[in-house]
Amino acid sequence: MLGVAELGRMLARSLDHTFATPIWVEGEVSGARPASSGHLYLSLKDEKEDAAVDVVIYRTHVTSRARTLLKDGARVRVRGRPTFWSPRGRLQFVGDRVEPTGKGTLLEALEKLKAKLKAQGLFDVARKRALPHEPRIIGVVTSAHGAVIHDICNVAFRRGGARILLAPARVQGTGAAEAVRHALRMLQRVPEVDVILVARGGGSQDDLLAFYDEELVRDVAACSVPVVSAVGHEVDVTFVDFAADARAATPSQAAEMVVPDLAARRRMLEERTMRLRRAMHARLAEDRVHVATLAKSFRDPRLLIASAQQRVDDHLARLHRAALRRLSRDRDVVQRLSARIGAMEPRVRIARDEARLSDLCGRLVESTRRRLVAHRAEIAELGGRLDAMSPLKVLGRGYAIAMRTRDRQAIRVASDVEIGERVEVRVDRGSFAANVVSVTLPADERGVASDLGSAS
Repeated sequence: MLGVAELGRMLARSLDHTFATPIWVEGEVSGARPASSGHLYLSLKDEKEDAAVDVVIYRTHVTSRARTLLKDGARVRVRGRPTFWSPRGRLQFVGDRVEPTGKGTLLEALEKLKAKLKAQGLFDVARKRALPHEPRIIGVVTSAHGAVIHDICNVAFRRGGARILLAPARVQGTGAAEAVRHALRMLQRVPEVDVILVARGGGSQDDLLAFYDEELVRDVAACSVPVVSAVGHEVDVTFVDFAADARAATPSQAAEMVVPDLAARRRMLEERTMRLRRAMHARLAEDRVHVATLAKSFRDPRLLIASAQQRVDDHLARLHRAALRRLSRDRDVVQRLSARIGAMEPRVRIARDEARLSDLCGRLVESTRRRLVAHRAEIAELGGRLDAMSPLKVLGRGYAIAMRTRDRQAIRVASDVEIGERVEVRVDRGSFAANVVSVTLPADERGVASDLGSAS
């Protein structure tokens, strides 16, 4: 006969002996949840067969990467060893390392369904409706035996009471989605139901699979009254949350959203009543002071009428004086304009312009004559100076200009020509050609003067 603890120890030793080295296990993550101790608990499922194993990763092996990878629906590989945990009498796999292998079948299917529903507009914010402020009846779809309905009722009664109509339905397991859909249809048949709460407690993704059902999401989106989704805890988000008109983190919060707080309303009403009373008293006091002021300023009506008539007479006199001043000013303006118009009469202006033109013509002729005389005198002076400097005057006195025939350049010194070169000689009347037969240079250029002959 073995004791329970002894049997557990034997199983643990057997597993330690069989799995002496770590092994890798691959599967789809389900129900991943962190504990306050820092450990991670989850299940690995086999998509092909109906099999699962509990997995625990102790705090010393939990990394930020492992927390990121271990999400419901993800497909991972976990390295570790199987052990038997005696306190609960169950087999568990103690992992120490996690690696990704892709998305699980369930996660891929849910992502495809989410994209499809979103593309069809079931999750659009524009189609969501506002919740009623004072619902006549609040419909609740949840389990009749769970703590959720009790939490909703407690919150509703604490906030002042409300009429709650429960449509019991399975919220977990096979047939849960169809049961919730049936409960929704039943509540919509009651005309007094103004809002519906779809609620259940927290759980793993497997526990919440009913609220990912496509037909249920479509029924929630097409519901004739606003729907508040309160499925799971704050971290749990299902497709029903996206399709509902509002989402609550917990069922208790959902009840607070739809049940008006009568105590808060009573306090607000009392506060506003007090403010209104104070405002009325202040207004009455102001009106009394105003009436008293008017009563003091009110005098004999005949005096008021006479005073008003005096003001009218004063205004009439001022108006008459202003009109006279305006007429006088306008008369002066008209006279000035008339004078300007008379001065601008065409015949007068033409005569004035003709006289001015005649004067300008005379001045122009006189100015032109004086300038011509001045220019003639200037030209005569320049001509005399030019004539005095003309080389022809020099030729007239018996001088001549000798030029080389080859380039028509004047011969200035004897070294500019060579013996036998042909030159042209210009005199006062005409020119003639000559040949150089001798060249005589100055003594300072050749050292001795030599007579090479004469030119003919």
